[in-house]
Amino acid sequence: MSTGFERHQAGEPDHYPDLARGFVPFPADRAELYRHAGYWTGRPLDSLLRDGAANWPQRTAIIDPARSYTFAELDAAADRIAAGLAHLGVVPGDRMLLQLPNTCQFAVALFGLLRAGVVPVMCLPGHRLAEMSHFVDVSGAVGLVIPGRAGGFDYRAMAEQLLAAHPSLEHVIVDGPGDIGPFVPWSSLTGFSGPPLPQRAPVDPSLPALLLVSGGTTGLPKLIARTHNDYVYTAMASAQAYEMTGDDTYLVVLPAGHNFPLACPGLLGAMTVGAKTVFTTDPSPEAAFALIDQHHVTVTGLVNALAKVWSQACEWEPVLPTSLRAVQVGGSRMSAEDARFILDNLTTGLSQIFGMAEGMLNFTRIGDPVEVVVHTQGRPMSPHDEMRVVDEAGAQVPPGEEGELLVRGPYTLNGYYRAEEANARSFTPDGFYRSGDRVRIFADGPKAGYVEVTGRIKDVIHRGGETVSATDLEDHLHTHPKITFAAAVPLPDEFLSEKICAAVVFSGTPITLTELNAYLDQRGVSSHARPDVLVALPSLPKTAVGKVDKPKLIKDLLA
Repeated sequence: MSTGFERHQAGEPDHYPDLARGFVPFPADRAELYRHAGYWTGRPLDSLLRDGAANWPQRTAIIDPARSYTFAELDAAADRIAAGLAHLGVVPGDRMLLQLPNTCQFAVALFGLLRAGVVPVMCLPGHRLAEMSHFVDVSGAVGLVIPGRAGGFDYRAMAEQLLAAHPSLEHVIVDGPGDIGPFVPWSSLTGFSGPPLPQRAPVDPSLPALLLVSGGTTGLPKLIARTHNDYVYTAMASAQAYEMTGDDTYLVVLPAGHNFPLACPGLLGAMTVGAKTVFTTDPSPEAAFALIDQHHVTVTGLVNALAKVWSQACEWEPVLPTSLRAVQVGGSRMSAEDARFILDNLTTGLSQIFGMAEGMLNFTRIGDPVEVVVHTQGRPMSPHDEMRVVDEAGAQVPPGEEGELLVRGPYTLNGYYRAEEANARSFTPDGFYRSGDRVRIFADGPKAGYVEVTGRIKDVIHRGGETVSATDLEDHLHTHPKITFAAAVPLPDEFLSEKICAAVVFSGTPITLTELNAYLDQRGVSSHARPDVLVALPSLPKTAVGKVDKPKLIKDLLA
């Protein structure tokens, strides 16, 4: 196989045309509007690091319990990774799955891929064979970057299964000690000493910079193409909204591949102002509070359940997170009681956030009245975010009334990547994304323009900050030979917000929850998408048209 250097020198074209197939761009009139308004600056996403290295070379950019990088060191490491990837034969426009835990190496890999012109598919540590195989199919990925073992799971074994099923995968890069088998060691890229990456043409900022993973509302998760233009804007605008400066420190607690801790403001937003980012794989109050105290962490993002646990822990932990000035909390609807509990116990800087990897972000601001912070999920980040609230027939409802939220704007996608059927369902003819969330937008008073999330329309379960497709889990459940009928429903949980309950009609002797989850593990179902509760029933309640009556089922289960 020729190297990337030889392919560059031979004039072989890049793979951007292939990348563009199945990508739905912004319409020309709206793109011009966003450029004219100054939201889109034409910068490639990796320029956030390049500019950081030029402006603050000796500042610490990222740190974890094992190592740290200054902006200059991280920039140089990204260059080495990019050159090493080219040496392997990877070319601009290729896609690679990125699935690393919350360490500095996640950031090194992300920027190395971006610097090489490669589009990372932002997988989460909990994704397993079923999802990863789907991501390879949809993205056309040529490789993946994984740990050896992490969280008790052997990612190398999964990679072997992926390679057997997908001959298109040419490169498996493994970070971690121990035997990596036939794969490429991460150290060969971080320590690459060959020639630098050949000069290439500037990237088209209207093309995808990376592919985020959807929460999965129907079937397997979809891929969300975020362009250089819209993602640079997201990082910069959210950092500005939270008044971040170089004196701030951001703590990545949630999986770093999530949109939330990646760019809202997250790692990328912190980078735009020269702030430090701290990575941790341990979200427990004891470990996190110690890191917050050690690094004087000022900003972080949590899911509701974790924020509540941290708030409770403030009663007994000897080291408290007193440096926190802004704590974003989202992932599922928060009650007013929980919001007040967090305000009273964890931080007066609570910011409710309601957003989606598809783009649209709403959040409460620093200085908002307590009534607004407690009772709303914020207002849009951009003046050009457009919101409609519609009824079941698609007609706009009167101001202040409930309905489904439709959105479009300078950082909201115009179509999922290579998903024509899903796009036909998920977008209106004039380009509004159907969020599947039931909301009201307040029309007057101090909450005017703010959003309250009142429920959801799509069949999903919000478990510990992850959005799990009930339909997809049910499809897996129905493959078990002892299961006749199955329904996956959410049940309230103090720590997870919602736990997954599998209500099942068995044929013959029921199996246990442990046996069921072992079966789902063999099928490659993500660890976060497996049932927490298994209930055997003689039958499932049905609606008049013969569908499972999930509201009644939940009511019966809670009775």
